[in-house]
Amino acid sequence: MSKKEPLSVLVILFMLTAGAASHSISAASSHSIERETLRAEIDQFLRQEIAAHVRAITSLDPAPDRVFGAGATGEYTWGTFMRALGAYAEMSREGSLGGRNLAELAAQIGLLEHRLKSTRFSQLYAAQTLRHFGSNLETNSVWQGLSEQQRLAWRELLDPRKFYDPKTRNVINLPENYLGVAARIAAIDFKLGLLEDRKLVDDLLDRAAQQFTGGAIYADDAPATGRFDRYSNEYARFIWDAAETAGRANLLAALKPTLTAQMRLWWDLIKEDGYGYAWGRSLGVVSYLDTLEIVGFLGQHPEFRPAALTDLASAYFLAWRWLRLDYRDDAHLLSVFAFGRGNYRYISADREWQQTAGFFGKLADAHMKLMPALEREHVDKISTRLSLPGVARFVFFNNGTRKAGVWLVRQGPLSFTLPITTGTQPGISDYLPAPHGLAGFAAPVEQMYPSLVPYLELADGRVIVGSDGADEIKPSADGRSLRVIWRRWALAGSKPGSLVDPNITSQVTFSINGATLVREESLTASEPLTIRRWRFAVPTTAMRIAQRSNESRKWTRLESPDGVLEVESPAADWPLTETFVATRDSPLGRGARLGIPLHLVYESRDIRLEARHPLRWRFALRASAGPQTGNNTSTGR
Repeated sequence: MSKKEPLSVLVILFMLTAGAASHSISAASSHSIERETLRAEIDQFLRQEIAAHVRAITSLDPAPDRVFGAGATGEYTWGTFMRALGAYAEMSREGSLGGRNLAELAAQIGLLEHRLKSTRFSQLYAAQTLRHFGSNLETNSVWQGLSEQQRLAWRELLDPRKFYDPKTRNVINLPENYLGVAARIAAIDFKLGLLEDRKLVDDLLDRAAQQFTGGAIYADDAPATGRFDRYSNEYARFIWDAAETAGRANLLAALKPTLTAQMRLWWDLIKEDGYGYAWGRSLGVVSYLDTLEIVGFLGQHPEFRPAALTDLASAYFLAWRWLRLDYRDDAHLLSVFAFGRGNYRYISADREWQQTAGFFGKLADAHMKLMPALEREHVDKISTRLSLPGVARFVFFNNGTRKAGVWLVRQGPLSFTLPITTGTQPGISDYLPAPHGLAGFAAPVEQMYPSLVPYLELADGRVIVGSDGADEIKPSADGRSLRVIWRRWALAGSKPGSLVDPNITSQVTFSINGATLVREESLTASEPLTIRRWRFAVPTTAMRIAQRSNESRKWTRLESPDGVLEVESPAADWPLTETFVATRDSPLGRGARLGIPLHLVYESRDIRLEARHPLRWRFALRASAGPQTGNNTSTGR
């Protein structure tokens, strides 16, 4: 459809939502839920569903390739389920489920992971499982059920040196967050008496905490590229857990500043339905599971709470509700591969079952931490609505040569997270400096695509993107505007952290005016050059679309299940074409939570830049709350 054609109401029937079999969501009949009602609801769910999965596994030698039709051969899969059994056993204090002894089943899964030569998270889940059954191996029912040869296999499974080199004090070809994994394994091993080398444990914990003890508040997951995302929060919690387990009071004291700041950041990021981090490689289900884990952690550690326990409990309930409605009772699985849903590559088909097993384990662990805290602090009722304070501030992750940070905005219906940080690939959609979490907008998961940030193709064929950190970031004092300058650009197709100077400077100013977000950009070349192709897209979750115009402005109204977004057609110093693209069942149509059935695409070719003569363009988005804002629209299969 060309930009000249009138667009009334456009309905794309086969992609109205992420699939025709979506769960319907109705508002809670009450604005609160009794604590004991929630406890019983989650207890029943875990008992019923874990039992169903236990019964579905009739053999571990060989282990099934699929459970309930979902792939079960990917890495971490069996360790994840083993940990779910351990967490449930500790939470419920039940020794058997689904006709099986849980300790015996966990012990056999550990031996399976040893045969598979599993490492990293599988090792951590094995260590956690063993601890769930008791810190004294003399009475630990998993350990006591093993022969001496089997215990040797378990010891080998639990050795963090499989992926951590004590000589170099680094994890082997892995991101920094795996130091937290290794630290937790070593600390649990030491606590259980399986690792007696205290120096190895202390050296590993010191190395894992190095960024934080060196003065950083947020952890770069790929030094020194500047990759900051939800792993920074998880990493800090992992090291805290390891330091607690190993009795490292000095590290606990050193970690307090980062955990205090990161929990405040998380609370400023969270959405009204309990969704946390809206950018990066851990989206969708993972971000709701984060909320469960974080609230469970804060239940035990009130010194880090960014809000009252009553509010945190509401976030917990809402994340649980989203996940529960995403869960297919008939299939006994989360809907991670529903139509229109996208996942990062690590959530592959052979790890589908693992996502559901991880849900069980994280829920059980968080639940047994939060419920006692609610009882101790006399929180008898939990609001089913999350009242969040307004936010308008910028947080620097790194204020060095290549700056990184995130702009946090929660102003009525205008609510978003705009990160300026490096991604897994230069210029990748999930890490672009765009308003992630804004109702009606969603970046296609893990795609090289200009989602609310232009891609510029140069005359030599290189494609550059204003992303992956910035040369200058200047937030306003009131947090309502932000100026960002790129002289060095991300180069699509290159390695993370690779930057190029194309002799073009981009200066972008973001500003808030009521419920409107305005993006204004100027492009200035230091020498004459031509931009062969300029592309900019608005991927939308909208089900209904309409356009209206007056003499000076044209707005496109996008009506989505999570709200209404109006898009002002860009005004530029060069001619633009506007097209509407239906994505169908393509990668560009897959979002983290909702399908992305339609894209508004703006494009121009052969833009001539003269030396020191800036060209400018402007774009605006206007938000308004829809009747379904904050609702779960997760899908079936």
